[in-house]
Amino acid sequence: MMEIIFQEGNSSDFENIIKSEMDKPIKHFEKELVAIRTGRASTKMVEDIKVEVYGQLMRLKEVANISTPDARLIAVQPWDKSIINDIEKGLLTSDLGVTPANDGNLIRIQLPQMTESRRTELDKVLGKKTEECKIGIRNIRKEFHNQVRDAEKKHLVSEDFAARLSDILQKITDQFITKAEELHNKKAEEMKFV
Repeated sequence: MMEIIFQEGNSSDFENIIKSEMDKPIKHFEKELVAIRTGRASTKMVEDIKVEVYGQLMRLKEVANISTPDARLIAVQPWDKSIINDIEKGLLTSDLGVTPANDGNLIRIQLPQMTESRRTELDKVLGKKTEECKIGIRNIRKEFHNQVRDAEKKHLVSEDFAARLSDILQKITDQFITKAEELHNKKAEEMKFV
C-alpha cells in the first residue's frame, strides 16, 4: 500500500493514487474471469499456457497463432510445425481439462457443451471471485481511510479537507465496486448462453 503525502487543498494526487490501487483488484478479477471456462471459446483461455519448446518454457501465444473459428473451438497453429507435438503435450498437461486434436498442421481444442450442474458450479465460483474483488477494493478503502484519519489526528490536514478526502474515497470505492459488479453481470450473462 502506498503511503500518501497529503497536501492541503490538492486532492487530485489522492484520487489518482486510489484509482491506481483499486484498479489492481479489478485487473486481477478480469484475469480470473477469463479462467472461468464458460464453454465459449476464447484465445485467452490458452494463450498463457506454458509449453516447452527449443529447450525452454514459452507461452503458447509466443510460438503459435491462436484463433476461435467458432463458439466452441480453439485452433492453434504453430509458426514452426516441428514443435506441434511439444505444443500438444503442453496443452495436455495444462489444467484446461480438454484433449486437443493434432492433425500435424493444426491443433484443435473442442470445448464441451456446458451442463446445468457445471453452470451452477461456475455461478458459485463467479460469485466467490466477485466477492474477493470487492473485499480487495474495500480493504484498499480502509487503508486509505486510516491514512486520512491519521493525517487529520497529526494535524497534517484540516478536518474539512479530511472530510473531503473521505468523500472522494467513498465515491471512488463505489465506482470500483460497480465496475466489479458489471464484470460479474457480463460473465454471468455469457454463461447463460452457452
